[in-house]
Amino acid sequence: MPIQRRRRFLTDATFARAAGLSGFGASSKSRTAALQTRRRFLRTAAFAGISGMLPPLGARAAEPDPETTTIKLPIDPAICTMPQMITRQLLQAEGFSDIRFVAEPPPPANAAELLARGDVDLMVGYASNFIVGLDKGKTATLLAGVHVGCFVLFGPEDVHGITSLKGRTVGVPAVGVPGFGTGPELLLSLMAAEVGLDPKKDLRWIVDPKEKPKDLFIAGKVDAFLGFPPEPQELRARHIGRVIFDTAVDRPWSQYFCCMLAGNPEFVRRHPVATKRAARAILKATDLCASDPAGAAQRLVDGGFTPRYDYALQTLNDNAYDKWREYDAEDTVRFYALRLHEAGFIKSSPQKIIADGTDWRFLNELKHELKA
Repeated sequence: MPIQRRRRFLTDATFARAAGLSGFGASSKSRTAALQTRRRFLRTAAFAGISGMLPPLGARAAEPDPETTTIKLPIDPAICTMPQMITRQLLQAEGFSDIRFVAEPPPPANAAELLARGDVDLMVGYASNFIVGLDKGKTATLLAGVHVGCFVLFGPEDVHGITSLKGRTVGVPAVGVPGFGTGPELLLSLMAAEVGLDPKKDLRWIVDPKEKPKDLFIAGKVDAFLGFPPEPQELRARHIGRVIFDTAVDRPWSQYFCCMLAGNPEFVRRHPVATKRAARAILKATDLCASDPAGAAQRLVDGGFTPRYDYALQTLNDNAYDKWREYDAEDTVRFYALRLHEAGFIKSSPQKIIADGTDWRFLNELKHELKA
């Protein structure tokens, strides 16, 4: 039995036993009954997963109430950032009553600009975006690492490494020329520089931000494509191209956070209790993504953030959401800042970025409180 089909069968069988449907698999009638109520079961399981993380009544009595009961978070098309989008109940338990989800601006605008302008209070985003923004004077305070992986580089069958892309056309989501400031473009440029290529001279970039590079790659008009969820999940499901590089498993990128939690500096300064409470909710949601991926994926779909449960679930299975306690967030900032500096993307040193744009006090407290 193919692995994918076997996993689905096991999931359905597990569900049937939990739902009390004996004889699952013995007849089409019992299987149909199980599948018809599978979604309802997943919703119940998702609620149970969140409920298990809610603090008991009075558990936070010794902690001050948040300075504000309003919190603004982004709606991100990159579903790998889902911990920030499945937090409503957890945020309510932390004392927030006005929870707002703000749509990200269309490209070529950088999503991190939302944070710098104060349009959102906290957000999960690509580490390099925050670092480039800090170098350009766009304020942000990095608070914690969230997950590892998400970007996957696809190419044709005759490309077996990044060096083979020299002189070829490459596409990334919503990007113009190198230096445009988007996460995928920055990462692919760093990958190219890591193997001795000049990303501005050796790679042929799509210059029209209105182009849809994924569609061009599918049509064979682009030689390589670097995507983030749910794009890699779709390409893999459709058996299009071959994986050249996967940041979830390939070194050195798999040894550092891809996305990190950051706050608007003014919000963090004025509302330290609210910042810690919101960070706790997001990191608990990150734990849920690792411990109950099916429930977390269902919550993302039920919240209207993505239409495809299968792609959301595969995203959680493909990437590591259980590393925020283990990996060193400051090492991630140092790793990316050094490479961005060497590649000429930023002028600031890693030490300056860390000194001006990080605050690990909440993370250190929450690591102690939320032990695995």
